[in-house]
Amino acid sequence: MKLFVIIVTLALAFAPARAAEPVRLIFDTDIGNDVDDVLALGMIHTLQTRGTCDLIAVTVTKDHELAGPMVDVVNYFYGRRGIPIGVVRGGATRDEGKFLGMTREKDGDRLRYPHDLKRSIDAPDAVTVLRKVLADQPDGSVVIAQVGFATNLARLLESPADTVSPLTGKELAAKKVKFVSAMFGAYKVGGQNAHREYNVTEDLPAAKKFVADWPTPIVFSGFEVGQTVTYPSVSIEKDFSYAKHHPLAEAYRRYSPPPHDRPCWDLTSVLYAVHSDRGYFGLSETGRVTVGNTGLTEFAPAVGGAHRFLTVSKEQAIRCREAFAFLASQPPAGK
Repeated sequence: MKLFVIIVTLALAFAPARAAEPVRLIFDTDIGNDVDDVLALGMIHTLQTRGTCDLIAVTVTKDHELAGPMVDVVNYFYGRRGIPIGVVRGGATRDEGKFLGMTREKDGDRLRYPHDLKRSIDAPDAVTVLRKVLADQPDGSVVIAQVGFATNLARLLESPADTVSPLTGKELAAKKVKFVSAMFGAYKVGGQNAHREYNVTEDLPAAKKFVADWPTPIVFSGFEVGQTVTYPSVSIEKDFSYAKHHPLAEAYRRYSPPPHDRPCWDLTSVLYAVHSDRGYFGLSETGRVTVGNTGLTEFAPAVGGAHRFLTVSKEQAIRCREAFAFLASQPPAGK
């Protein structure tokens, strides 16, 4: 009997560790305003290829007819055409921006970047997609990387029970979401912060509602974190040549031609959402974030508070920069 116990113990001790279940990820983005959203979405696809996340939906907070198609361009390029896409109705920032027009570009009579969704209006409403996708997931299993305005998540909180779920949006979020990793606000450590961050100010009422009413933990990546970690432009120039036309590299060039190292705001929230346990970032103490009437964010420490914010050391910034370049530029399977 003792010999049997020893054999079983040794077998368990040396058995291969089970791989962690992929993070069930929703990407909520204002794609089309800055290029970091495009890089972040490409990085998500690489992380999915590596088996560390499962992109279950993309919801868009930029209200332009080509914002949804831009998401579809990236999803199509990485071989994942079936991912649900939801778009905002009556949202903020309705200009085309610098690179959404690439969704219309043609080489001869063919689209340079094939995609199925031709106009955002042809996609379902973002809240509808959020409700359906959340209702279908196991309890406490979803992580949301929210890197645009708070419009969609604030509206989700206000959504009533319906045929999709007998739960309100706030109840669905509380039941299904593990945490939100949000590129939102600014949190200067050890001093007063006076930066009105773009994602907050563009839909201020939604930002206020999000931080006040969201029922699960939120980890905020402030303006200062993405400003510290930049994407190496040499990667744009050298690492994407495996494709004649690469949507990430072209969007980067159209937004701000190299040589230019663009801040990686949205990529930080994605990396933390998927690899929160890898030490890429530090974390503040727990507390609560509030949004003032002018768009300033303020963090107040509180034991057991639902909010924390990311910090990044010089060494961590170097690690993040390398990770972003490797993940964003990794070729999709078959390319």
